[in-house]
Amino acid sequence: MDSAPSDAAAFLTRNAVDALPQGGLERKLVEAEREGRQLRAKLGLDPTAADIHLGHTVVLQKLREFQDLGHKVVLIVGDFTARVGDPSGRSSTRPVLSGEEIDRNARTYQEQAFSVLRDDPELYELRFNSEWLDMPMEELFRLARTATVAQMLERDDFAKRFASRAPISVLELLYPLMQGYDSVAIRADVELGGTDQTFNLLLARDVQRAYGVPEQTILTVPILPGTDGEEKMSKSLGNHIGVTEAPEEAYGRTLSLPDEAMGAWFVVLGIEPPPAGTAARDAKRALARAVVERFHGADAARAAEQRFDRVHVRHEAPEEVAELEVRPEDGTVHLPAVLADGFGLSRSDARRRLAQGGVRLDGEPLGADELDLPPERLDGAVLQVGKRQFRRVRVRR
Repeated sequence: MDSAPSDAAAFLTRNAVDALPQGGLERKLVEAEREGRQLRAKLGLDPTAADIHLGHTVVLQKLREFQDLGHKVVLIVGDFTARVGDPSGRSSTRPVLSGEEIDRNARTYQEQAFSVLRDDPELYELRFNSEWLDMPMEELFRLARTATVAQMLERDDFAKRFASRAPISVLELLYPLMQGYDSVAIRADVELGGTDQTFNLLLARDVQRAYGVPEQTILTVPILPGTDGEEKMSKSLGNHIGVTEAPEEAYGRTLSLPDEAMGAWFVVLGIEPPPAGTAARDAKRALARAVVERFHGADAARAAEQRFDRVHVRHEAPEEVAELEVRPEDGTVHLPAVLADGFGLSRSDARRRLAQGGVRLDGEPLGADELDLPPERLDGAVLQVGKRQFRRVRVRR
């Protein structure tokens, strides 16, 4: 799509938190037009978990806007920096992942990123930062000289940890420099990230300047709160919705969002809010439908809503329920073993859920003492754990 540099800059920065330095993006766009080339817009993602969630899609959507304007996005999978762990916003050192875990997670990133980005080699480039960060010690020394310890301790998270005498590893201090070197290696014109990345993105300009590479401009986007409405969306906190999550799960988890956080989700995700005066219940349902539709389509969104109403409003079992085969022993079926095999629970967790009334049989809660049931009571019945897990039991003798 053709667009004057000033119009393109206004479009790309319209919902960004910061665009630094001021006027920098428009100058980059003018230079690119004059030189007849694309801008290279960079995003780095460390594969510390297997799935991309809604929080990641905020910045991915901004990258997509660069693609729609004809520029190339460079997605960097941080298979090397993930071995360090990004300290941004953390109050403690991140646990170290194994190389096997990182490699396994990295394989999923590109496929899931295409739920937002355009899979077009003219507009997309995938890189792994192990290509350049597995460097000789002499080159690492050169990189380390581009910043001072005092400069690193200006970071809010490092400053707080230093003041409270919480550990900060030397390796963590190197992380922003390694991220900055990514911008050197791929000659980034623009780097995107959440507001918690501002220090790292600006430091990359210093690193580029030290290596004689034109300095990037930066765009930061708002951080999406998780389904708890408070903390940043994160898989480690369990307040996330994955882009590959089943439609009914994504719909239900969106409805768990506190009412006061809905406004932020509409704005940050770029979803058109319902008319003023819409009841909170209806607004949240509209939000949940839009979230599911974005990744699974309108038919899946309608089906997810219908399933939710059937199960949680009318308290009926879903129309389609996976079957679970069980075999009695000594004339009874041991329920904790069934729950462990069929729902992925430990037997102690199964007993706990029974004690809390969290297990139902054909809609009726089972008691803590109902551990061994006669086969005829289970055969053909629907076993439910929590709000959204169902299995139809088939007894095989």
